[in-house]
Amino acid sequence: MPAGSRVAAGDGKPHRIWAVVSESNDPPDPRAEAAAPPAEEPAATGPPWILGFRGLPLEAPENTLAGLHRAVEAGADGVHYELRACDTGEPLLMADATLERTTDGAGLLGDATLPQLFALDAGGWFEKTFVGEPIPLFDEVLELAAGASSDAPLHCIQLAEPGLAGMVARRLVESGPARFARVASSRREDCLELRDAGVESLFLAPWLDRDALCFVRDECLAGLVTPAGGWSGALARESWPCERWELGVEEPDDLLRACRAPLAGVISAEPRRARAVRALVALTPADEGPFPVSAPELAIQPGFEAECGGEWRGRWTCAARLRNPFPHAVEVRCQVFVRRGAFEVGCLPAEVRLGRGEERELPFDLAGGSWSPGGDPLLAALFRWGPGPGRRAGKLLLDAPLVRRRSVVADPITRRVPMLRESPVQSAASMTVRRRGRELAVAVENAGGLLDAESVVFLDGVVRRGGAGLRLRLPVDFDRRRGGVPFTCGFVGRVGGSSPPRRELRRWAGGLPVVPGSGAPGSLLPLEGA
Repeated sequence: MPAGSRVAAGDGKPHRIWAVVSESNDPPDPRAEAAAPPAEEPAATGPPWILGFRGLPLEAPENTLAGLHRAVEAGADGVHYELRACDTGEPLLMADATLERTTDGAGLLGDATLPQLFALDAGGWFEKTFVGEPIPLFDEVLELAAGASSDAPLHCIQLAEPGLAGMVARRLVESGPARFARVASSRREDCLELRDAGVESLFLAPWLDRDALCFVRDECLAGLVTPAGGWSGALARESWPCERWELGVEEPDDLLRACRAPLAGVISAEPRRARAVRALVALTPADEGPFPVSAPELAIQPGFEAECGGEWRGRWTCAARLRNPFPHAVEVRCQVFVRRGAFEVGCLPAEVRLGRGEERELPFDLAGGSWSPGGDPLLAALFRWGPGPGRRAGKLLLDAPLVRRRSVVADPITRRVPMLRESPVQSAASMTVRRRGRELAVAVENAGGLLDAESVVFLDGVVRRGGAGLRLRLPVDFDRRRGGVPFTCGFVGRVGGSSPPRRELRRWAGGLPVVPGSGAPGSLLPLEGA
């Protein structure tokens, strides 16, 4: 690979804040330059309101005060978090019903007392910097202070289990009428109880359909929340008297569509990117083109060997694409930023000039990776322009992820899929995948020393769990989707001899668990499209 800059993210731990190590002749850092006070501050507020999903989960442990504060400091208009109750009914911030994933405890949150929960560490699993971070109480979060804005942050409170609506409504009423809060639930009875208590409630739906919209309209709820991309299609073009929210909006194209709509609110694990896209839409109201920074996908090929270890890596010759969405010429500075692992970048032009409406392809070389999926590198582009008729000088930093992705073919012949070794001490492990007509059979072949392994499969947005094997129905249009469908497989098993009992996840690709930072799922390809 031609000589270039070497870029690394800290010590390889997940979800680090951007860190760049450059040679002295490298171009100026566009992200550092963009951090300086801009010439103008377009679209400082919504709509759409931008809320940090569980705080800022790519930079701090989810659903903690540290993560929520970091989201507000990053410029988010507010925060989103989930609530569950301990054994005495006190609401705390926690996404999972169990403690293992985000604390050093074990068992069900609902079986633990407050003193037991206060003794747990909810930050050390993420990074050593956050060791000792406690599980927050709901009352503590309501005292969250404002960040860069003088306004108190917005709260979107998701009820992750039944029985909390009445208590949450009382706490919100007691906290005062000035607080901007929305409470979301997938249970209709919760939404009605909240509404009757005078709290603005959002119905959380798995997709957009007429039944959900009519429920929100007829019961006079505040709005409807769907997953990313939900507010699209014919139903979304109709007039409905409610706020439109989307949850889990991270991809640049999804954010661009959400800001152009505009939606009332966007809940994103990438609030900085969301704010930049909101500013882009405000600065280019006439533009209807795609996102201005197009980054290539990076295929993870089996058997790639590297001296620095880790299997989630490769060597690629690829090309990105820039488009000028502004009604005037711009200069664009580009650089690759790394959130996990280490990469070498070569031949990436330091700066290009784009005329009005001009597009440019940028070929470059990239090599490196990490032990685990997630935290894919970013292609960042700092757009700058000088003063002109009716405008001041300005700049805007946009980025797009360089997604690393594995693929496997749905073949009538059984295929072995090796599980990733995400640390030097993990043993080899594998599963098998075989297509049988309209079904896909997935089974544990070698559990890598784990006991009582249980399969878990993500297929086209749905997660299924079972014993040592699973049979899943393929999408009806699977053979027509030449690019494949999102897919990953893995299993969870008990670590022998661990005390207290500990369970471990082995996976073939990203996408498991279904949380921010777990990486992109792989692709399951039809045989004829492979």
